[in-house]
Amino acid sequence: MFYKTSNFLTLLSFCLIATSLYAQDPIGTEVINVVKPYTPTVSDAFKIKETPVMQDSLNDTKKEVQYGIFSVPVASTFTPAKGQATTVERKRPEKIFTNYATLGFGNYTSVLGEFYSRFEVNRDDEVELFFKHNSSQGGIKEVLLDDHFYNTALDVNYKSSGRFMSYNLGAGIIHQLYNWYGLPPDFTAENQVQLADNAGVNHSFYGIALNGNFKMEDSPFSGGDVLLRYFGDSYSSSEINFIAKPEFLFDLGGQDVGINASVDYLNGSFDKSFFDPQMDIKYSYLNTGIHPFIRFQDDDFSVNLGAQVVFGMDSENSESDVFIYPKVAASYKLVDEFLTLYAGADGGLDQNSYYDFSQANPYVSPTLFVGPTDRQYEGFAGVKGKFTNTVSYNLKGSYTNEINKPFFLSNPLINSIQNPEGYEFGNSFGVVYDEVTTLEVFGELQAEVTTNVTVGINASYFNYSLDALPEAFNLPELKATVFANAAFTEKIYGGLSLFYVGERKDQFSFDPLLPVQPVTQTLDGYVDVNLHAGYHINPQLTVFLKGSNLLSDTYEKWLNTPVQGIQVLGGATYKFDW
Repeated sequence: MFYKTSNFLTLLSFCLIATSLYAQDPIGTEVINVVKPYTPTVSDAFKIKETPVMQDSLNDTKKEVQYGIFSVPVASTFTPAKGQATTVERKRPEKIFTNYATLGFGNYTSVLGEFYSRFEVNRDDEVELFFKHNSSQGGIKEVLLDDHFYNTALDVNYKSSGRFMSYNLGAGIIHQLYNWYGLPPDFTAENQVQLADNAGVNHSFYGIALNGNFKMEDSPFSGGDVLLRYFGDSYSSSEINFIAKPEFLFDLGGQDVGINASVDYLNGSFDKSFFDPQMDIKYSYLNTGIHPFIRFQDDDFSVNLGAQVVFGMDSENSESDVFIYPKVAASYKLVDEFLTLYAGADGGLDQNSYYDFSQANPYVSPTLFVGPTDRQYEGFAGVKGKFTNTVSYNLKGSYTNEINKPFFLSNPLINSIQNPEGYEFGNSFGVVYDEVTTLEVFGELQAEVTTNVTVGINASYFNYSLDALPEAFNLPELKATVFANAAFTEKIYGGLSLFYVGERKDQFSFDPLLPVQPVTQTLDGYVDVNLHAGYHINPQLTVFLKGSNLLSDTYEKWLNTPVQGIQVLGGATYKFDW
């Protein structure tokens, strides 16, 4: 049985081997269909049923330890200090004095005097008094005639500040004296100089003025200015000027709407004409204007739209006319305080006067033709702002057209009359008019270096185009100013100012009866350097020293009229209360 079985197994094994060998033939393509997906199962793991016993000869039993603290007292000598809050040292507020007096003396026998005082009438009202005197006995080198001068002014103001109205009423007087000492270079003959000196080359001005300023709250009449002035001289010239400028302001839908009115009356006369001593000169003008406007403004922009209509009347020549001028201005903050754009157009009928001419050039003759200037338009645009928090700038360009713009021009030298006046030796100035267009470029830079030091510079360039005159007489193409002010300590302060004025043109001419053509002369540009310093001895007393024209350049501000050289003036200021 065992044998049979063995033979059977042998036969079966042979068959399986033969089948396997047959299966090694190449397998063809077959499709296998999965009837049931594969389902994995996790078999049970064999787990340790008991913890093995570890036999370690180094495994000792823990011993119980008992411990305690042994305290020993230690003596200490340290005593903590009590804390105190830090105090801020407060600076004592500076006492403000309501009165001061200044007195100074310098070379050229110069005297400077000032006095200011304020009196309280009551809580809302006060009276101010201001007096100023500046004089020099002269002494300019190579000047053949007397060149001394003095300038004195006294002003009294009454101020009142109420809840709904405030006003300021004032009165002032002036007395000035100057000499026509600017003789032509060839005027050296002794008899001619003596003739000019005997004719009297001094010229005095007198003036008295009443003025007022008013401001109203919660009223359509917002305020205004008023001025009444009389001005005359030692040659019997006289002039009366009355100016009133009331202002009205309304709120229309959150926008400011206003009307500015103006009245300008001027009447004056001169005893003689320069070229015809037998003829006097009289002038009388009345200009009335109205200027309505509306103002739009926000945090970043402001726009002012308006126009002015002026009725001008020349009573002496029985002429009148109506003028219309633009009054437009706009500004926009492009980058907060650092960049602001602005532009606009302006104009006006500017009334000239003998007073204005004499203050601009004290060597004018009392023979002027006075008239208004028609400033037809003045267009301007610019940019201003800050480079940093301490450095500010302003750049502006403008283009102006003016009819009857005045120019100072040297008067001719008269030799054909028996008894000449003191201003007829080519040593005085008259006024001529012309139509002018002016292009101006202005730049300014100012920096606050520290809280106690400020520096700045500004300059202007002018280009003139004239209708009849050959030159823009006595007007420069370039002007510049540099300044610096510093408080070095609480007691010491000082400052510097430098002025530059470029070349100017003027004409020298002889008697019109002589066949001699006027000669154009060039006045060189000049630099005027000034320094000042002071020391506060105490809160009430300060000493100071001022130096002017430190380059000692006796330049000619006006033709043949040199200025004083180095000028040094020292003095003191005393502050006090009554």
